[in-house]
Amino acid sequence: MKQQLRSFLISLSLVTAILFVAQYFITVNFFETTEFYYGVPAIYTFMVLSTLIIYLILLWIHHNFSENTGFAFMGASLLKMLAAVLFLLPMILARLEDDIENIFAFFIPYFFYLIFETIQAVRLINSK
Repeated sequence: MKQQLRSFLISLSLVTAILFVAQYFITVNFFETTEFYYGVPAIYTFMVLSTLIIYLILLWIHHNFSENTGFAFMGASLLKMLAAVLFLLPMILARLEDDIENIFAFFIPYFFYLIFETIQAVRLINSK
């Protein structure tokens, strides 16, 4: 269990570093006039924490109820979607001029993290 968590944390750190630097570079250099409701650090804090919580839950379920890991992943992903909507709700209600840029600034990394979570969940399910 510790080895799986260590491997996940290393992968998560690498993915986060690459995506964070890329998004920060793009927002600073190509969208300097755009007013973002959430900064890049806030978005990635949400992504990393939600991904880490989901993986910890999956790891615990996999070691205690391994036949339910896939269902737990689907349920946790649904909860993450709800959390994403709640996270974005203040921005949506603010009715900013740059709505599309703000939505893309959140959902592009969201989908990259979703792909990452799916790959990690499949690896976890196939490990036994």
